[in-house]
Amino acid sequence: MAAASEIRVDQLPSDPLLHILSFLGFRDLVHCSYVNRRLNELCKHNPLWKCLCSKHWLLTDADRLQSGISWYCLFQQYYRDLGRYIQYYAVLKKAWEQLKSFLLQRCPRMIASLKEGATEVELHDIEAQIGCRLPDDYRCSYRIHNGQKLVIPGLMGSMSLSNHYRSEVLLDVETAAGGFQQRKGMRRCLPLTFCFHTGLSQYMALEPAEGRRMFESFYPCPDQTAQDPSAIDMFITGWSFVCELYAAAAGTGKCRRSENKQPAGSCFLEWFTAYVHNVVTGEYPIIRDQIFRYVHDKGCVATTGDITVSVSTSFLPELSSVHPPHFFFTYRIRIEMSSSASPEAACQLDSRYWKITTSDGNVEEVQGPGVVGEFPVMTPGKVHEYASCTTFSTPSEYMEGHYTFHRLANKEEVFHVAIPRFHMVCPPFREPVVRTQKAATSYTTRFDEHDDDGEYCDGDGDDFGDLRGINMAALEGAWCPRHI
Repeated sequence: MAAASEIRVDQLPSDPLLHILSFLGFRDLVHCSYVNRRLNELCKHNPLWKCLCSKHWLLTDADRLQSGISWYCLFQQYYRDLGRYIQYYAVLKKAWEQLKSFLLQRCPRMIASLKEGATEVELHDIEAQIGCRLPDDYRCSYRIHNGQKLVIPGLMGSMSLSNHYRSEVLLDVETAAGGFQQRKGMRRCLPLTFCFHTGLSQYMALEPAEGRRMFESFYPCPDQTAQDPSAIDMFITGWSFVCELYAAAAGTGKCRRSENKQPAGSCFLEWFTAYVHNVVTGEYPIIRDQIFRYVHDKGCVATTGDITVSVSTSFLPELSSVHPPHFFFTYRIRIEMSSSASPEAACQLDSRYWKITTSDGNVEEVQGPGVVGEFPVMTPGKVHEYASCTTFSTPSEYMEGHYTFHRLANKEEVFHVAIPRFHMVCPPFREPVVRTQKAATSYTTRFDEHDDDGEYCDGDGDDFGDLRGINMAALEGAWCPRHI
């Protein structure tokens, strides 16, 4: 029987080979090009590199035509410049483009504040200046846009109450390097944002020092009861992790962390892209050409007859502290009468009633005339929005209640409109090593005894201090001093 004839690669037709090569990544494609001359020619096939240019660099036909070179050469050109960021570039570039497209329509004056990208040389110089390595996802984002100019409004969101205003600028890398921290309690921390009015900054830890995880973003919160000024609590700002806490507070899930996994949101890419997602999807409202960081639970809506009430909330770290426990929240309420309601349904708000339930089960009732000193009249299609605030001595509470209205056509007709239950949950916070090591009091121990209730605890014996979550029953005596 004659031996079967061998089939050589260079004898196979091109189409099936190209189809197989189309499933390879750019590294494997380059490796295949070294096998023989035939594969070397096929691996430079332009359609293969067009797909890879689109995938990794988000390049279009217009970009290729403008460059005047082949897709293969265009990929090489971008890789020489941005190759170290290839796992981050497409995600961050897409986020920036989505954000700019949104801002152009809704907040156009912010577009002019964006700075051109930094160069590799500039980023290397910053690393030499601060003596720390910048994470690649941070560097990649700053290659696209080097933050924004120091103007108002800030790109990273605003918050406004009657006597308090905050607007956070995304710092350019040079300004951030000028605020790089070496003081005890904040060593190796780089500011990401800054607010002119409050002095508030979000920071990123560049090294796992003093109880912080590497590349974790947070708001610092000095311990006002400690004699040691280096006792700094941290409000963690990784968004996915904060969402877990809201879910747990609402009874839809339980917060937990595997022993060897960093908290979600502990890198710049997730911190930035999660923020952009909330902006472009409308999760954060646009108010007077500014982005406001209110959080709205889609289930937090109640309709009574022709009137719908919805609530969004926000935590203000600059007005809060862990020690002593003082957690400041603001909430924004939208009251809307259906446009299909009859003119006879027109009514006016007379009073409000609140039922506040603390995380340790205490209940308080508050009632008073109007809302923030107003008595809005509701007519078909009318929308009335207002913001108010409250403070608690526990980091998670919920409120619900009703408004009392009367009909304009008949003042004797009085009725209640339900306010849906809404939760106010501060971000998870971590206590500093300097306190947890030197002052392991019963106060700290009582926190750690409640992990089964859904709070987050560091129970694996590492040196990262204590990360506190929700439902902290050890902080008793929650109170609500005022509702503006």
